[in-house]
Amino acid sequence: MGSERPRWAAAGGGSRKVTHPVKAVLAGDCIRVTVRDHGPKGLYRGLSSLLYGSIPKSAVRFGTFEFLHNRMVDANGKLSHGRSFLCGLGAGIAEAVFVVCPMETIKVKFIHDQCSPNPRYQGFIHGVREIIQEQGFRGTYQGVTATVLKQGSNQAIRFFVMTTLRNWYKGDDLHKPINPFVTAAFGVTAGAASVFGNTPLDVVKTRMQGLESLKYRNTLDCALQIFKTEGLFAFYKGTIPRLGRVCLDVAIVFVIYEEVVKILNMIWKTD
Repeated sequence: MGSERPRWAAAGGGSRKVTHPVKAVLAGDCIRVTVRDHGPKGLYRGLSSLLYGSIPKSAVRFGTFEFLHNRMVDANGKLSHGRSFLCGLGAGIAEAVFVVCPMETIKVKFIHDQCSPNPRYQGFIHGVREIIQEQGFRGTYQGVTATVLKQGSNQAIRFFVMTTLRNWYKGDDLHKPINPFVTAAFGVTAGAASVFGNTPLDVVKTRMQGLESLKYRNTLDCALQIFKTEGLFAFYKGTIPRLGRVCLDVAIVFVIYEEVVKILNMIWKTD
């Protein structure tokens, strides 16, 4: 990096200047350091576990939302803002318990392990086997409370914003079509709202699922230690890179979801 922070240490009767490399703190620096140290492949660490969890996560999320949605709509088939929040909350909790917590725990452990001087995990299957052998099945559910809080609030915010924007766009015409580009814009807005709304929970969740998670007694203790040792702004570390990733992710997912629903409605008439 060429950037070092000077420190002073005692040396006999005087002092000597020592330096310690400053870790990258900006998104561009992180990318540059990762590529420099590990090559372009370093940017895709933890990808296998992420891919394994994406399909079931989306299935549980949208399946739960639709299940709750069908039971909470009014006589006109419209979902109120408050009920959309509850449907999203239920969807987030379901995906957290059944998919996200174990997969995120494994993903975070993989990333931290591969960044260590002597990586232990040789692949997804080997890593999962090692984690379960050492910590039991419970080892894949580290930070479950933080994950439920994070995913529940995440989806509650996203579905609330999406439903609010869709209701505003359609007005009194519930059958008014929505262009995919409009849906994408709504998704970007919902993604941004969720990032600013629950990044602190995401930071705590990640700490609870890392290789050093054993130093925290529970989720509350983790949050308190972060606040005491690093300050309030530590809860918003990674907000900018997360904002870019999440906004794009949410936009794509909601566009695909809406288009798939349109196709299914043409194939299976439910009216």
